[in-house]
Amino acid sequence: MDQLWSQFEKDARSSYRLYSAGLDNLQAEPSRFRRGWQITKALFWAILEKLTPARRVLVLLALILLFFPSGGFSYTDRAGHVESFQLDLHVWAGLLLLLVLLLELADRVVMKRDLEIAKDIQAWLLPGAPLQIPGYQIAYATRPANTVAGDYYDVILRPGRTSSRTSSRTSSRTLSEDQSGDQSEDRILFVVADVAGKSIPAAMLMATFQASLRTLSTSGVALAELVAGVNRYSCSNSMGGVRFTTAFFAELDPATGDVAYINAGHNVPILRKTSGAEERLETGGIPVGIFAESPYEVGTTRLDGGDWLVIFTDGVVEAVNPKDEEYGEPELIRLVDRESGSAPAELLRNLLAELDRHVGNTPQHDDITCLLLKRT
Repeated sequence: MDQLWSQFEKDARSSYRLYSAGLDNLQAEPSRFRRGWQITKALFWAILEKLTPARRVLVLLALILLFFPSGGFSYTDRAGHVESFQLDLHVWAGLLLLLVLLLELADRVVMKRDLEIAKDIQAWLLPGAPLQIPGYQIAYATRPANTVAGDYYDVILRPGRTSSRTSSRTSSRTLSEDQSGDQSEDRILFVVADVAGKSIPAAMLMATFQASLRTLSTSGVALAELVAGVNRYSCSNSMGGVRFTTAFFAELDPATGDVAYINAGHNVPILRKTSGAEERLETGGIPVGIFAESPYEVGTTRLDGGDWLVIFTDGVVEAVNPKDEEYGEPELIRLVDRESGSAPAELLRNLLAELDRHVGNTPQHDDITCLLLKRT
């Protein structure tokens, strides 16, 4: 029973958030009754606006019938018998509302089926089992706010001059030494991105972002040229900069731990040193997809043994509880500090569990993505 009520409360909160999007623009009313009536009217029209014109007519007709008293009529036949007929308008109102419900349900089933297909395609675009890098551990996860997400993460092997290998999505992906025993010049590209918006529009732009990134990453260009190319391509699909993408790109040299990175307007990742000190990776530029010729500066840092690199989207730190309190970066940092001796996969599970405890029954309002890298 508690689980059923919890699900109902979560659905109710999610629906209210959808229909109450414009309530903040209402004029302030001194009377509590008038304020309540104003909100009721606004919610009513918000619901009607989301129906097709034909269904709006059916709903309005049903409401009219609900307020009319039930009645009837009678007549006398030739034999003098009186025949009476009762007409219950409330029953007809209920049938009309049921018809609208069935029509909306049919649309939802069709849309849900299409979204599930899109979800499967999106899952195929994301990396599968983590790339196995000697001396490093990786874990990543994403949790969409809706069926499909606008968040994106990837781990891409960029072959160097001494290696002709290419990345794959199999569970046996491994970075190893070449036949001479010297470390190859391969680089590992870590990317976490967040397309502005949610659901289908954001997911479609995420797919184009992934396609351009994967294509350009095989060309062997430097990180700055790679990001500039992704930016130019994103600008051609961003509706004049409206659908921009924040992203963090980091290229790791596994042999030395050296990291070159570009932060394109993304949440600032955390590099936690084994000493407990923190470094924030801010160098870069504006989000991709706004200005085609935007410059991007490359930052550098280094991962030593025991260091953590924590890359995340705003859905992690901005997850809110029923009191509208955000989870926040300080809590994330405290979690990493407490569990710095654990493996990334374990820390990631604990992070998602902690987020669940924090939000409770509050609907998830944004996609959640986190990528963890630890040098052992």
